[in-house]
Amino acid sequence: MTSEPKRTARTRPEPTLPEGTNTEALHHRINRWFLDQARDLPWRRDECTPWGVMVSEFMLQQTPVKRVLPVWEEWMRRWPTPADLAAEPASEAVRAWGRLGYPRRAQRLHGAAVAIVEQHGGEVPADYEALLALPGVGSYTAAAISVFAFGLRATVIDTNIRRVHARAVSGKALPSRSLTAAETRLAEALMPTDTPTSCLWNAATMELGALVCTAKSPTCELCPVEDLCAWVAAGKPEADYTPKGQSWHGTDRQVRGAVMAVLRAAHEPVNRELILGAGVASAGDTALPAATSSPTAASSPDFAFPADAPAAVHRPLKALYALSPRRRTAAALLRGTAGGHSRPRSHAGRCSARLALVLAAERLLEPIEHKNACGAVPE
Repeated sequence: MTSEPKRTARTRPEPTLPEGTNTEALHHRINRWFLDQARDLPWRRDECTPWGVMVSEFMLQQTPVKRVLPVWEEWMRRWPTPADLAAEPASEAVRAWGRLGYPRRAQRLHGAAVAIVEQHGGEVPADYEALLALPGVGSYTAAAISVFAFGLRATVIDTNIRRVHARAVSGKALPSRSLTAAETRLAEALMPTDTPTSCLWNAATMELGALVCTAKSPTCELCPVEDLCAWVAAGKPEADYTPKGQSWHGTDRQVRGAVMAVLRAAHEPVNRELILGAGVASAGDTALPAATSSPTAASSPDFAFPADAPAAVHRPLKALYALSPRRRTAAALLRGTAGGHSRPRSHAGRCSARLALVLAAERLLEPIEHKNACGAVPE
């Protein structure tokens, strides 16, 4: 009997740096710049707890600092510990999340708080693997909490850090569209060996990318390592792709925002008929207001709502209907009375994005029926 060939484990390539990279100077200058120029953010202060850092990391995912600050401060006032949040229903976490977007984060943060109470005695764990096991915590968030909350050595890699590395070391205008193994190895190779300096380096490169080495308009004259930057030395070559931001107007994301605004405002189950009847005027379908794509049409008094329906509930619903340039058809389709057409058609024969947006509400509103307010969060 022949034996199977011996399998050898694949070894991970050792982190390497481009020839001539002056890591000592990069560490010293960028860290010194951070100590002088860093923003005074509450989750960076000495008195901030690991829970406060964890909440900030959840909120800062794809969300600017200026939008996070007021929500974080209110959140920490209301729920200063994981146990405080875990004692509330998940719906309250979603409600308090407000308009930060991606409300699944609120549900997952609540789930993480419950897990911390049940499995870690109410204290945020410092161990990377323990953090990674919590709901909503991925590799970046686990590393960030380890570093910024507990001062442990770990490699934090976000978009800002990747951009600084790409320009200063690799000579590229922008990092790859998504994180690559080569970028991870580069980040690991650039990490200072001693723990305190490595923690400072993570925060400093992230701040440099957020304030100076920005994606669209870098202010190189303010950069502490301009003379060491490989991208500057190469003549600032153009990127090989153009980054595109996420669309908002005319997308399902906009519908989700309107639906979530209704759920946040409601403190009782939301009646399905209220939502599907939101576009029906008091005089019947024929009295629907004329077509318009202006968001200001949301304030039209022609929409009929029960007298006890609060403005906070019907205002986003009016806005949702105002998104469609053919609201009469939209209302009929939402009620399933438009002859079973599966896709809306514009006069040009193409799908109307805004009408498709309203149709998407039918899918998103399904979980609302017989659910408590904020109990079902659209994907």
